Amino acid sequence: MNAIFILFVRDQERSAIFYASALGSAPVLDVPGMTEFSLFGSAGLGLMPETGIRRLLGPGLPDPATAHGTPRSELYLVVDDPAICHARALAAGGKELSPLTERPWGDLAAYCLDPDGHIVAFAGKRPLRSPAPPE
Repeated sequence: MNAIFILFVRDQERSAIFYASALGSAPVLDVPGMTEFSLFGSAGLGLMPETGIRRLLGPGLPDPATAHGTPRSELYLVVDDPAICHARALAAGGKELSPLTERPWGDLAAYCLDPDGHIVAFAGKRPLRSPAPPE
């Protein structure tokens, strides 16, 4: 089984540049109507122009363009170095929501918005702590 998570974007080229920078890798597919990045294992990230999905699925689909700036999902990426990925995302035009911080569920995670307002988290497992020495 594999999975491709597809984000609908206003400007495919701009979003492709953002994710190439943030992920530190080139897309495996970059054609008009779809840019795809390999993530981990058999997972992928696709970027499709919001106008393309309307043409594909027809007028019964609510127009993705009407939801600009209203996040409805989160792309949570567990990476080797979340600080580096987050910094690259910010340098590529991402807007910081929350810096790299230890989260209650045990990860170190930083959050930003991509150019289309999608929430992107770069996370890593926090280092194991040594038990406190006996008193």
